[in-house]
Amino acid sequence: MHNMSVVEKTIMADGIEWRYINDGTAEWGLHFPEARGDCQSPININSRQAVYDSTLNKPSLNADYALCRECEMINTGNTVQISVKYKPDGVMAGLGKSEPPPRSVLTGGPLAPDSSYELAEFTFHWGKEDDRGSEHTVNGKAYPMELHLIHWNSQLYETVEEAMGRDDGIAIVALFIQVGREHVGLRTLTDYLETVQSKGKSISITTPFHPTCLLPDPMLRDFWSYQGSLTTPPCNEKVTWILFRYPLTISHTQMEEFRRLKNYPKGSHPAADDDGFLADNFRPTQPLNDRVVRASFQ
Repeated sequence: MHNMSVVEKTIMADGIEWRYINDGTAEWGLHFPEARGDCQSPININSRQAVYDSTLNKPSLNADYALCRECEMINTGNTVQISVKYKPDGVMAGLGKSEPPPRSVLTGGPLAPDSSYELAEFTFHWGKEDDRGSEHTVNGKAYPMELHLIHWNSQLYETVEEAMGRDDGIAIVALFIQVGREHVGLRTLTDYLETVQSKGKSISITTPFHPTCLLPDPMLRDFWSYQGSLTTPPCNEKVTWILFRYPLTISHTQMEEFRRLKNYPKGSHPAADDDGFLADNFRPTQPLNDRVVRASFQ
């Protein structure tokens, strides 16, 4: 059995299957009450209504990510999810003890003061065509893909599961992705997509991968932030979102690797009302209600 994502574990515990196709998202609230909450994600970012907040740069957002020597990629049927694993760094000279593994942590910016949020996994959302795919939109415009880096507050909570839905528990960094030049850093991952073609397929990737390559600018200056929820069931709220203003770019070929994935297990058949391709796996934008979107830039 593969290592299930946090979200999958919750689904399996409740025994409830959920889906995107044919507006399956509209039914989520029947089974997952939090999906009917007032602080749901994703949202449309209206850049003119975002409020500049200079405190978002005091202290500035900092991603201290470590080289990931092993990660697990899985086709969950609803997304491609990559879980990061850290191995101890060698054996300390003469002591026979290994150093604790380096961690990838996010601090500063809109995050809880004196807290560090550890990178647990990342997931992708994409469209069948380039005119849609991202979960968040900016001034009503969608990108073909959105990447979520899911972090948990490892100072307050023992596990990512425990942090879900709790105060200052979860932070998600979102990156819009457009189609253009190849993303060389992401090739480490996209090269393996064909091995996880079917739902439930997973692979352990031992090619070293540095999560820093997923960030748009080393200074991490231009982003929006707001309080929202997970965008997949159970849609727990109290998530701090950080959305980078400038998108990453991947090639058309890399994009097509995602669009070739299937949303059903090998040897079975797609749902009768579906072509079986894993795409358009985004939740529609949710009402902002009385939340404020803050901007780290003017």
